[in-house]
Amino acid sequence: MKITLLTGRTFDIQAKLGFDIKIVKSPRAKRLTLRIDEKAHLPVLTVPRYCSGKKAFAFVDSHRDWIQNMLARLPKAKHFSNGEQISIFGEKYIILHNEKQRGALLKDGFLIIGGEPEFLHRRVCDFLKKLAAEKLTKLSLAAAQKIGCTLRKVTIKDTKSRWGSCSNKNNINYNWRIILAPCEVIEYLVCHEVSHLAHQDHSETFWQCVSSLCPHYKEGQHWLKVRGKELYRYL
Repeated sequence: MKITLLTGRTFDIQAKLGFDIKIVKSPRAKRLTLRIDEKAHLPVLTVPRYCSGKKAFAFVDSHRDWIQNMLARLPKAKHFSNGEQISIFGEKYIILHNEKQRGALLKDGFLIIGGEPEFLHRRVCDFLKKLAAEKLTKLSLAAAQKIGCTLRKVTIKDTKSRWGSCSNKNNINYNWRIILAPCEVIEYLVCHEVSHLAHQDHSETFWQCVSSLCPHYKEGQHWLKVRGKELYRYL
């Protein structure tokens, strides 16, 4: 088993519990605590400032049954499969594998994927990421123009804990999985991140900006909170 600190340093545990765990060193924590990150499918250990590595590892080892039981309860990871119906920017498509097809193509309600069948999942992911970059860039530029802000760049990422982010350099990042969500959810996320171009906080003024771009933003916000984790099953 490997434990990875935020610094990137990695430790091997002799007990070999059989899974990875993330350690967060917190100066505010008063004791060792464990939780499960459902999106990343990882246990997370919070360690106080003055806690030895030996004590932290022993704590994990003593709770390994609990960790394994909790991980076993999580929804299993999903891979895109032939014949599966998925939503792409609010439209329903059925994945159709066709070895004769070159690349990927959206046509007549189908997402047609070529190549060998064992590479179908990866090819679907690649196509969705490319499509996400194209369409989310257009949506973000349009929203930024409405509030008179400059957007430098949109990047699509494979994050496990965030749907989007906006830097102080006017760059926006999106999690590619968001394009599998309903249209109102995508609209909310875009308006949320674009509003950060004008307000780098979550103040009342920021939410007023979000509301001006997306009057019904609370619906999308609620969907992400309640059902967003379903999309993280696609790894």
